[in-house]
Amino acid sequence: MNNRFLVLGLFAFTITFNSSPSQAWQTATLERPASVSQQDRLSNTASSKMNMIASVHPLATRAGLDAFAQGGNAVDAAIATALTLGVVDNYNSGIGGGCFILIRNSAGEFFAIDGREMAPSAAHKNLFRDVQGSISGPSRTGALASGVPGALKAYGQAVEKHGRLSLKSALRMGAKAANEGFPITRAYADNLQGTKRQMSRFPATAKIFFREDPSSKQIRPYEFDEKLVQKDLAATYANIAQKGTDWFYHGEFAKATDKWMKENGGVMTFEDVSNYQTVDRTPVRTTYRGYEIVGFPPPSSGGVHVAQVLNILEQFDLKQLYDDEPAKMYHVVAEAMKLAFADRAYWLGDPDFVEVPLGLIDKNYAIELAQRIDLSTVVASQHGTPPNADSEFFERHTTHVAAADADGNWVALTTTVNTTFGAKYVIPGTGVIMNNQMDDFVAIPGKPNAFGLVGGEKNSVEAGKRPLSSMSPTIVLRDGQPILTVGAAGGPKIITEVLWAIINHLDLGMPIGEAIAQPRLHHQWAPTDLLLESNFDPNVVKGLTSRNHSIRRSSGMGICQGISFDPVTKTFTGAYDPRTTGKAMGQ
Repeated sequence: MNNRFLVLGLFAFTITFNSSPSQAWQTATLERPASVSQQDRLSNTASSKMNMIASVHPLATRAGLDAFAQGGNAVDAAIATALTLGVVDNYNSGIGGGCFILIRNSAGEFFAIDGREMAPSAAHKNLFRDVQGSISGPSRTGALASGVPGALKAYGQAVEKHGRLSLKSALRMGAKAANEGFPITRAYADNLQGTKRQMSRFPATAKIFFREDPSSKQIRPYEFDEKLVQKDLAATYANIAQKGTDWFYHGEFAKATDKWMKENGGVMTFEDVSNYQTVDRTPVRTTYRGYEIVGFPPPSSGGVHVAQVLNILEQFDLKQLYDDEPAKMYHVVAEAMKLAFADRAYWLGDPDFVEVPLGLIDKNYAIELAQRIDLSTVVASQHGTPPNADSEFFERHTTHVAAADADGNWVALTTTVNTTFGAKYVIPGTGVIMNNQMDDFVAIPGKPNAFGLVGGEKNSVEAGKRPLSSMSPTIVLRDGQPILTVGAAGGPKIITEVLWAIINHLDLGMPIGEAIAQPRLHHQWAPTDLLLESNFDPNVVKGLTSRNHSIRRSSGMGICQGISFDPVTKTFTGAYDPRTTGKAMGQ
């Protein structure tokens, strides 16, 4: 099988946030430690003048570096990394899920490829509403939980249109890891243990991820440092390498999916998989203190609300607030987050189905929202009404990869199967873990999903619709030159992780590694608590409490990756989040 492939490149990538529904608001995945040491903050970066890739797994990062070595650009490296992560980190992402890819090419042009999952053609508004009017479990586990996966289609498009190598090349390292096996990380083992009850329901899943314990003869999930081999997934990668994405969307994978769905109460059909298409979107753009911020448009809420929060914060001197009293700055940022998430719940949805007002990123609207913030106390928030809300609209959490090269190609790629191991099942014979992205729709307005997010009718289930996402791949420019790319994993915390990386780097002057490693807080309007990582300065906590914040603590929240560029020294600095075992590398 190995002879069928060429070596693939790597892409900087951040893993998706995954936890069980009951834990999703309070905690991040089990790989995140309670605190990040100063030594960790100093060792989570790498520098190069040629190119850079950052990822949550060393094997994936090496795949990206190999792509660069073969003459590939940042796009080739990113896709190679993403496909390898779909093997070694597939509790977070994979070709059974979806993605957003933001590309800036060497000519300075931007492209936004929407590979988000789509609701099957038989999906409808009441799909997950039972007779009591509550959200039913099938939106999170099993056949009904999955949207039609789009990641592979988007990867193929990115490589074909913007890369130098081939999709076949990009698949090689992932196929090798699946065929020969790899020792699973502690995070992988912990997530297997945490989802074993749901995963054991599906024989094809258990066959891959469970084994007989030699001592007790009982079936158990694989444990830390044991080698996991995925022969079916290796064969799937080999078939795609040989026959292209048609094997997946129009051939054997689509047929196997149709068969399994019919046998297990699902509604996804061969035609649903065959009819999947990516969408070319227009990026969201705003400015912030002389920088240009480029993000992903709806159905991502990330680009909109990163821009919106930065527009609000532009009305404040954050550095001065921090110097006066750190808690004052953190309070202002938390209140700005809250205002944006209130708007998210009301206004956001798939722009191909609902009207999402452009006014959400209007500078004057941001000034209006900023005036609602009281520096001394928490203020109750509801959604606002942006200008031209009835006439101007946008065009119709997860792993993140960041990649850049000296030719001027930059990539921010975020991909996911949603919660840990997605819908917990694989399509038999393929090794592909399927997403549970249908839970990102609003089953009932006002009722929270797995991440505690609430929403309205604009994000209700509808055939062919793409659920709202928090994925926030972002590129920052100064005088037309990219100087930063960042993205994250963590459900709704993706948005605030990206914000903190930008604020810490641009406002507070921290190097990218330190900017990512800093303790983070998160507010998403509902629930009303302010979530803080457990290693926050006690004096900041005291200052926030005095401003009437209701505080909850978390051992960690999400994973962030980034790359910065110094235009004077012409040096890339890649950073992975020290909350996990990642790697940044360049030639």
